[in-house]
Amino acid sequence: TFGITSDPLTHFACVFAALIHDVDHPGVSNGQLIKENDPLAAKYNKKSVAEQNSLDLAWGLFMTKDFADLRNCMFHTQEDQHRFRQLLVNSLLATDIFDPELKALRNKRWEKAFANGTRSDSSESVDLKATIVIEHILQAADVSHTMQHWHVYQKWNRRLFFEMYTSYQMGRLQGDPSVSWYKGELWFFDNYVIPLAEKLKECGVFGVSSDEFLNYARMNRSEWAQKGERIVAAMKREFDGEDDKE
Repeated sequence: TFGITSDPLTHFACVFAALIHDVDHPGVSNGQLIKENDPLAAKYNKKSVAEQNSLDLAWGLFMTKDFADLRNCMFHTQEDQHRFRQLLVNSLLATDIFDPELKALRNKRWEKAFANGTRSDSSESVDLKATIVIEHILQAADVSHTMQHWHVYQKWNRRLFFEMYTSYQMGRLQGDPSVSWYKGELWFFDNYVIPLAEKLKECGVFGVSSDEFLNYARMNRSEWAQKGERIVAAMKREFDGEDDKE
């Protein structure tokens, strides 16, 4: 597990990052925030806007006196605190999956660390693999509903649809999401969720649980292909209040 299991601080950093990664999310994409010239876009130089905002808000709260005792328990040295924050930064930025530059860098690091069965035991290699695995753990946490039971996937898919449809009605999203939702989910499974689950299995950090994640992703994709169009139509009727009128 590349030293991850023997490092409690890293354990907590992963949990903490998963907990805070969507703090104060505005309900629209980074691209939309940039298009609207939102103050956050300017503050973060149009890069990973929502992710950096979540980190800053959560870190600011974490550093208040209310959590002084917790910090004293967690950090024996200033170096520990610095390492914890760096783990958070790397983890949260990894959930910005639509930034092409960040995506290219992550793919390049993965190839360097895991391609062709790379098996170096050097500290540099182990550290690189640990960093990459943590990034992928957070990416999985970000879309974990897609790798769980169908009913869990549907619960959170519905909530995301309602969030995006609300943005559309407010004029903050181009195009009716109900038109592309069915095919968009299939694309997301094929091009992101299933490849991510395959990488988690390849790196072996979750053991047999990786098979479970991958199997659920594939089964959800298959069931969505069969039922998705009807589900989208039903969600749209529910949002528009048509079910109540019948």
